[in-house]
Parts: sequence; C-alpha cells; structure tokens
Amino acid sequence: MNKDFDNWNLRKKDLENKKEKYLFKSGDIWWCSVGVNIQTESCGKGKDYQRPVLILKKLSSTNFIGMPLSTKEKVGTWFVDVTVHGEKRYVLLYQIRMFNANRFQRRLAALDDSDFDKVKEKLETLLELSHHHPR
Repeated sequence: MNKDFDNWNLRKKDLENKKEKYLFKSGDIWWCSVGVNIQTESCGKGKDYQRPVLILKKLSSTNFIGMPLSTKEKVGTWFVDVTVHGEKRYVLLYQIRMFNANRFQRRLAALDDSDFDKVKEKLETLLELSHHHPR
C-alpha cells in the first residue's frame, strides 16, 4: 500500500494551528485525524485521515489518552468488541496513546457504560494494572 505521507504532513500543519475548543469526556468516541502512520500502526482514511477514537481518559482541556477503533473484525487479546450506533466496532487496545484535541473532526457517540467498563477491565488485565499481580 502506498502511503501519502506528504499530503498528511500538509494536513497536520493545519491541525497544529486549529483554534477551536472542544468539550469532550472519557467514554466519548470522536472522529479524529490520526494520520498516516508507520507500518502496522493504524491510519486514518479520507482527506482528513480520520478514524474513530475512544477517549479512555481526559488529561486536560486539550489532551487525552485514547485508542482507535476499527470496523474490521479483530479477534485476540488486544481487541475488545463494542457497539456504536448498533454496529460492532473493535477497540485496538494495543494502539493506546496520547492524542491532542486538535485532531478532532466531529463527535461520533458515547460508549455505553457496560462497553466502557469492558474496555477498561480488559486493558487493566493486559497492562497488568490491577493490584493482584505479584511484583
């Protein structure tokens, strides 16, 4: 697949200078310009290089920890299926990272509490965050 890094770089410069302020919270899913990325890192699609991203934790008015979503069926330890507007989506847990709100394009949905809890529990197990693990 030929990746258009040059075009993404131009788009990224526009995102850097956005002046909009966004109201968002944990559990929201936003279409974000995630861009063109390296190798197997998830990439966005279309002219804004977009992909839905689940907000795991809001860090500030401009930053959050998030994970991209996919519509392609993903089975395995590092994926969790959720329902967004009646459709199955797959949270790419292994692609967790910090994002800036300037990547936002538009809000897609809020994940329901049971799905959000399922994501957090699976992530906690995978990252060995619970206190039950011997050190």
